[in-house]
Amino acid sequence: MREVSASICLFWLLLVAVHDFKQRRVPNWLVLAGAVLALAALAVGSNPFESSWSSSLIGAAAGFGFLLIFYVARLMGAGDVKFAAALGLWVGHAALFPIWIIGSILAAAHGLLWLFTQRWPLYPRLETLLFGQPARADGTPSVRRIKFIPYAAYLSLATVVWMFWGRQNF
Repeated sequence: MREVSASICLFWLLLVAVHDFKQRRVPNWLVLAGAVLALAALAVGSNPFESSWSSSLIGAAAGFGFLLIFYVARLMGAGDVKFAAALGLWVGHAALFPIWIIGSILAAAHGLLWLFTQRWPLYPRLETLLFGQPARADGTPSVRRIKFIPYAAYLSLATVVWMFWGRQNF
């Protein structure tokens, strides 16, 4: 039964990653679906991360509370914050910290790539590919908002890494 829950979680993480990479947002219906599925897995005792109810609820509160600080500072979108809460329900509080670390390293690499490639001649095409928004006609970047890094997507990828590799090595 855990394999089914793990497959459902992986599918949800894939949907979140694809949606966040393409549209730079995580819709409420997708976050709610993940939270409901996590609660269902907990209810039937088939959580793929083997977290308890208390660990999952603490993980949800920690995910929401910690990223809420970044949302209030206007450094992160609300979808990322809500996704972190749903993710906390799946993974529990113990796995949340290593997943944050992995996801943050991936997001930092994304940001550094953006900084280093701004001066490249091919930057307008690369900007569209990486950030989903074209450059202006004169070739200068058109960053319309600060929240250009799809953080929920990177948390999703980090969770997949944690599912297959991290739990055995930490």
